[in-house]
Amino acid sequence: MEGSSPRHDATDDPADGEHAYDLLQRGHALLDRRHYAQAAIVLERADRLEPGKGSILEALGRAYFNSGQAERSRATFVALLDIDPSSHYGHFALGQSLKRLGRRDEAGTHLRLAVALSPDTTLYRDALDRLG
Repeated sequence: MEGSSPRHDATDDPADGEHAYDLLQRGHALLDRRHYAQAAIVLERADRLEPGKGSILEALGRAYFNSGQAERSRATFVALLDIDPSSHYGHFALGQSLKRLGRRDEAGTHLRLAVALSPDTTLYRDALDRLG
């Protein structure tokens, strides 16, 4: 798997007193309300406070994907899988990001891995079937 790591364009450091957990919760709330670009900004701050934390990377990757930032999403899910290669959601989301980037063969590999790791998840099987 590629060793690239998502790094952010924002240069501001997290404010004093901010906690990654609180930022993660805010990011999830923004994702739930479909404010994906705002969620990405908040989750980038959480990632700077606790780099390499799987739960933050998963939420950040979702925010990037849903805000149309497929390359950042791809890089973030690669970083998640570097931490936890058995993350079925990580493989699914990386597959979806690769598909959006037009990299169908690579997408198929990760979608098949997601199905193998979680065979009862209909979402993963449907995504693989749609890929063809």
